[in-house]
Amino acid sequence: MALKLSTAVRNALLDAIEAAIGAAAVLKIFSGSAPANCAAADSGTLLATLTLPADWMAAASGGTKARSGTWEDLSADAGAPTNAGHFRLYAADGTSCHLQGSITVTGGGGDLTLDSIAITAGQAIAITGFTLTAPGA
Repeated sequence: MALKLSTAVRNALLDAIEAAIGAAAVLKIFSGSAPANCAAADSGTLLATLTLPADWMAAASGGTKARSGTWEDLSADAGAPTNAGHFRLYAADGTSCHLQGSITVTGGGGDLTLDSIAITAGQAIAITGFTLTAPGA
């Protein structure tokens, strides 16, 4: 039988993720597939770098935790139009990776969603969705 957690425990797990990563987290968007895990080196081309708001996630509720504030990059790093493939979330230092996942357009089912996955240098990038869900429901 799989472990089952109370909603209070699931919420605490999710709030601990934000606390461990810290305020002013950095989100980087890359082309291609994600590395095997957060300990592996970055892969793909860096397309955008976003410094997230100091309180970048809302308080966990019902075993989920949604993004908070505005997540955007007003001027993407990419050169020629390139499709976003994955993201990595770092501590404020921009080098300590703590979380990574897939990217799709809004409604596409990715771990993080964008208004458009085709990114060109100087383009504004808007994150349209990001929610963490704790296991054990």
